[in-house]
Parts: sequence; C-alpha cells; structure tokens
Amino acid sequence: MARLTQWAAWVAAAVLLTGCGGGPAGPSANDGKATPAPAPPAGSQSAPARLPSSLTSQRLDWGRCGATADSPAPGDEWRCATLKAPLDWSRPDGETIGLALIRAKATGDRTGSLLFNFGGPGGSGVAALPAYASQVTALRQRYDLVSWDPRGTGESSGVRCRSDRRIEAAEAIDVTPDTAAEERAYLQDAADFGQGCRKAAGKLLAHVSTTDTARDMDLIRHVLGDAGLHYFGMSYGTELGGVYAHLFPREVGRMVLDAVVDPTADSVGHARNQTRGFQRALDAYLKSTGQDPGHGSRKIADLLRRLDAKPLSTSSGRKLTQSLAVTGIALPLYSKRGWPALTSALAAAEQGDGSGLLSLADAYNDRDDSGHYGTTTHAQRAISCLDSKQRPTPEQARELLPEFERISPVFGAFMAWDTAGWCHDWPVPGQYDTPRVSAPGAAPILLIGNTGDPATPYEGARRMADELGKGVGVELTWKGEGHGAYGNGSDCVDSTVNAYLLYGTVPRDGKVCS
Repeated sequence: MARLTQWAAWVAAAVLLTGCGGGPAGPSANDGKATPAPAPPAGSQSAPARLPSSLTSQRLDWGRCGATADSPAPGDEWRCATLKAPLDWSRPDGETIGLALIRAKATGDRTGSLLFNFGGPGGSGVAALPAYASQVTALRQRYDLVSWDPRGTGESSGVRCRSDRRIEAAEAIDVTPDTAAEERAYLQDAADFGQGCRKAAGKLLAHVSTTDTARDMDLIRHVLGDAGLHYFGMSYGTELGGVYAHLFPREVGRMVLDAVVDPTADSVGHARNQTRGFQRALDAYLKSTGQDPGHGSRKIADLLRRLDAKPLSTSSGRKLTQSLAVTGIALPLYSKRGWPALTSALAAAEQGDGSGLLSLADAYNDRDDSGHYGTTTHAQRAISCLDSKQRPTPEQARELLPEFERISPVFGAFMAWDTAGWCHDWPVPGQYDTPRVSAPGAAPILLIGNTGDPATPYEGARRMADELGKGVGVELTWKGEGHGAYGNGSDCVDSTVNAYLLYGTVPRDGKVCS
C-alpha cells in the first residue's frame, strides 16, 4: 500500500486533532454475551492443528510499562508483558520472537479482552493505545483494553532500515522524477532502503506478513483466555481483521472494522483509490474555504511545480521540497480539525515561507525537533512489500501518470510514482496480489465506511462486506470527513458501535449516519 496510509498520519489526525468518543449505548436482549460464531466451513484455513505447550500454556508476566525509544511510560493503570510467538508459523515449535503487549483492565462487569490495531501497517499499539484510551472509556466498562506491537514494529523486534541522518538526506530525493538522473536516484534510494531492511531485520524480514500477524492475534486470544476474538481494527487494521476472519472464522467474536481497506485492490488499485480519496478530501476542504475545488487544486499544483524547481526556505534552516509539501498537505486531510492548519500553511507557502507545511510533513513522518525519526514507515514498507506480489516497473508508473493526474493534479504524480518505488528491488518476494478475507460462517462483523475518507475511500467497506460473505459483513455508513468514523464527532456512529461491542446489538446492514 502507498505511503499515505501510514500509521503516523492516522495517529496524528485521530489522537492529536480529534476529541473524545461517544458515551455508552443502551442494553439489548443478549446483554454481555458475544454473538456466537458457527463452526467453520469445510476447507477453511486454520492455524497449525497443534501448537507446542510452551506457547499455549505461557503465562504473561504483566508489569509496569516503561518508556520506549519513541514514547514515554504510560500511567499506572497500564501493564505490559511479552508474549512468545513462532518466528515462522510453519514451524511453530521452532525459534520464537517476543511480542510486546499492553493492557488496562475493565472497570466494570467484564465481557473479555478487546484487541486494538490502529493501522499502518507498522505502528506501535503499545504506544498508541494509552493515547487513544480516552476515546473508548465506554468500552472499558466491559473490556480489558489490549494492544500490541505487531511483529517487526516497535518493541516487537522493530525494523529500522536506515539512520536518522540518511532519512533526512533522502528527503532531497525527488519522488516524482522528471529526468533520467532523478529517476535513477529515486530507484537507487528505494533499493538502498530495502537492503537496509534486509541487513537490519535478517530472517525476520520474511516473517512479518499480515498472515503471520493474524496468526499472532489468535495466539494472543488464546493466551488471554478469550473464547472469541473481540477486535477493533482501523485502516490497515481492517485488512488484518479480514485476514484473521478468513483464517479463524469460528473464533470471531465482536469485530469492528473502521476505515475499511478495499480487499479487492492490488497495490496499483490501492494507489488509484487513494489518489481519488485524497482529492475528494481536498475538494471538500477547498469548498469549506469558499474556493472552487478545480481552481484551488490547480493553484496548489502550481505551488508544487514551483517547489520542484526551487524548494522553499523555512525557519528551521531546512528546505521544503515538493515531496515534503505533498506530505504536509495530506496530513490535515485526515481530520477536519486539521483544515485550519492547512489553510495557514498554504498561505505562508504562497508568501515564501515553507515552515508550516514542513511542520505538518514532520508530524506525518514522525520526526521530532531533535531530528529523530520514528520507524513506522520502515515497518510499514517491510510488511506491505512482503504481502504484495506486485512490483510495478518505472515504465508502468509512467503509463499511470496521465490517469492519476486526471484524478488529482495534486496527489496523482506522487501516487503513480510510488507504485514503482515503494517495493522496488525488495529483497524478499511478496505473498499475494490481494488478501483472502472470505469468512463464511463467521459471526457478524461491523464495517464502517466514511464517505469523506481520504486514505481508505468509502467504497472499500462495501467490497469488504462482499468478500467476507453473505450475512457476515454488516455495513454502517457515515456521511462525514476524515479518516475513520468512530470518535470523530458522530453520536450515531459511536452509539451504534458501542451497542454492538458492549451488548452484541447488530445494526441493520446499510444503516446510514449523517
């Protein structure tokens, strides 16, 4: 998947820019009971039939959480532990890796554990969950809130592919090359990044797929003692949830997938979807400022062309390049609360000061004031390039340019070239063109699509529902703006989700919240 899905952008929008979620919903007839899942259909995939007792009988040693390289220690209500999981799920009795977990216990009558994945892929759930917890206080009444660092991320053998110095140097690379020399530099940088990942991760690089992580989730469920997996997945976390449901349909408990990834799209399809989604969000933003979307987009595209020729100065002494500017424009589109910051940054850039857009790009890229970068993008690339078989060539990217630029004069070229650069010369082969998410016989799964979502466009929810199978995917639509729906200002969405998770109330398929 293209870089505009990365977890850092979601966290910046959802945690830093949004408020708290809604309150609890009312009870229903099956109060406190998970919706039972029928037996899996014949021929469905499953985990290895027998797991060694060293995995299934392990007891988690929950203790105080410490600070990590990228996040401070959370409050006393949080406890952390390490779970052992197989490095290679085809050899479950072989070498293991440690997965970092975090938990806050339920405050009331406990239903079970609720496992969160915040998207990406590549983000640390251990760092994100405490920051997000204020939005899900209603859910904590009945659930232990649990998250983890998926393999290859954060404290779970996190992959770091290059140094801060080299990351900053790479920001000068033109990611929409106009000349043969720029194209060679772009592709060489991509290849160098992959080799850095290979050197840093070693044999782990071939075992960080979404399928590997879905199997880890079932081990987490097992060790936590939950009969079914109660799960809240956002953005990429929806793809992970779909893969889990395909592998373990009988273990699906109450599952919410918010900001749903289109499981039918390959890597080029995702790039096309996102080009359309970000342009829709930009159009909505421009309309809110009284501008004609076509004229406003052309004005921004002209700014980007000028930056391609001559980057802008900033108050930090660094330069705002075209690629950093595109990143800075994308971040505020993840939430309406970011729109005023975009207005200010664009106005300053037109006056010759790139500081505002650079600050937004740094937030997206997880760069702090000291010049230290987080590793979200490193893990994201390692996971998505192991998942995807597709390796579009530069020639194919150039063929996409006219179509993508028609869809979006601002984001089109960036997204078209990203198809060729993201996994260029990756050191391990990909596993599939599109993920398998069919889950006939699973319990109902609540899918939330937001009509204004830039990163995971609305159409993905319907396609996920179709792929999951009849009677499994239950679609809820929110006519809103920003990435994701729950906790973003809709009492209708929040109360529907709370009723489902707290009391097992499955809404009518096709329900719309405006």
